[in-house]
Amino acid sequence: MELLSETPAGWVRLAVERFDEVVVDHAHCEKKAAAQALSMLAAFPDVPGLARAMARLAREEAGHLSQVLRVLDQRGLSLGPDRGDPYAQALQQCVRHPRTERLVDRLLVSALIEMRSRERLALLAQHLPDPELRAMYGRMAAAEAGHGELFCKLALKVAREEATRRFAELAAEEARLVRTMPVRAAIH
Repeated sequence: MELLSETPAGWVRLAVERFDEVVVDHAHCEKKAAAQALSMLAAFPDVPGLARAMARLAREEAGHLSQVLRVLDQRGLSLGPDRGDPYAQALQQCVRHPRTERLVDRLLVSALIEMRSRERLALLAQHLPDPELRAMYGRMAAAEAGHGELFCKLALKVAREEATRRFAELAAEEARLVRTMPVRAAIH
């Protein structure tokens, strides 16, 4: 399971030029990732292995949030209000509502978001001028790759054939969103 498109070339240039905006957005992304993991745990407590996996993930995402908040402090920035994430919001609109379908879709949408985050954090790790930020973003990109794999494995465990078929549909929609949405100084 992989992304069907690459981030537009102009994104990394914009992200480096307007990194202060990106790092604020990144903090909000980490906050929402931790909350999403806890939401999954609350919504599906009876799915074998899900609760512990989501508890670990929430802890890791909260740790990432702490690191990004430290960068904000170092740069004299404040978190401020969340401007929202049109990309993630559009993907969330694809989630179906019957319980099993909703579980598979939430897992796969989360996987796609983590996979796109991994790609973009890796781009920051390659292009930011500050070596400490490059190292931090490299570590976070590796963690995001693991998160994407975790969500895919859980979806396959819940409904292998359905998850494989549905991932193809959602990945096509995710690629369409990346192609058609405006490039922003944000992680997504």
